[in-house]
Amino acid sequence: MSRPPPRYIKLQDFPAHNGNVNCIKIGTKSSGVLVTGGDDKKVNLWTIGAQTKALSLQGHQTPVDSVTFDHNEEVVAAGASSGSIKLFDLDQAKVTRAMSGHRSNVLCLELSQYGLLSGSMDTNVKVWDLRGRDVMCTFKGHKVGVTHVKFSPDGKWVASASEDGQVKIWDLVANKLLSELPGHSGAVTGLHFHPVEYLLGTCSTDKTVKVWDLETMSMVDSTPAEATGVRAMAFHPDGQHVFSALQDGLRVWSWEPPPCVQHDVVDMPWFKVMRFARYDIRAML
Repeated sequence: MSRPPPRYIKLQDFPAHNGNVNCIKIGTKSSGVLVTGGDDKKVNLWTIGAQTKALSLQGHQTPVDSVTFDHNEEVVAAGASSGSIKLFDLDQAKVTRAMSGHRSNVLCLELSQYGLLSGSMDTNVKVWDLRGRDVMCTFKGHKVGVTHVKFSPDGKWVASASEDGQVKIWDLVANKLLSELPGHSGAVTGLHFHPVEYLLGTCSTDKTVKVWDLETMSMVDSTPAEATGVRAMAFHPDGQHVFSALQDGLRVWSWEPPPCVQHDVVDMPWFKVMRFARYDIRAML
């Protein structure tokens, strides 16, 4: 009796660092490059599909905990366990800016036209001026490490989230906390602003995706609890659908008008969910 074909097939396996790989980010413009950071203090750049690195960037003196590209995939920001952040110019393959201000591990970064956004184990969120090394503002209020940060589409607000389920909205103009969104009972694993409306989507280990109205600062919708925690979420560019990634599949939801209605399910292991997002819904991420 012949065996059924394996459900999961390893597509690629290669050593990325001399030690633990702590972070990885795929460039969303081309979806053809990725950057990794590890315990060996290095930031490595890869062409997807190749087994040898395109660049190895050095400059940190402690393990690298977070990495991100700018929109054009010309600059990489990397945060370290010491609390320092470095910007690498990929054409020159060297550090162009070094910033210090966090007291502990830099767990998340976003690099955009509005500046550099960072969140740390020290519970602080910082916004940095890309024209220099100065901190434009520091937001304090989280009780545990900040794991996710995001600029709003207009650059006026910042959303941050932490392992205790707290989501906070900050006003960059007034330099203050606007609201707390305490709706998740588990660690927040992702957040994403709606492309055109004052809405924020969040997901969590509590197995749900929630949609928040940022005019009233209240929850307007939530998906039914899944069997496992939700690992990531994103709005479709048309704003009418939400994608959520689970341990073993991808869900497609329409949320307007509430309640959320599931339209499709793609059954796949987590690494294939990541590949699907990379190639087919990269504009949302």
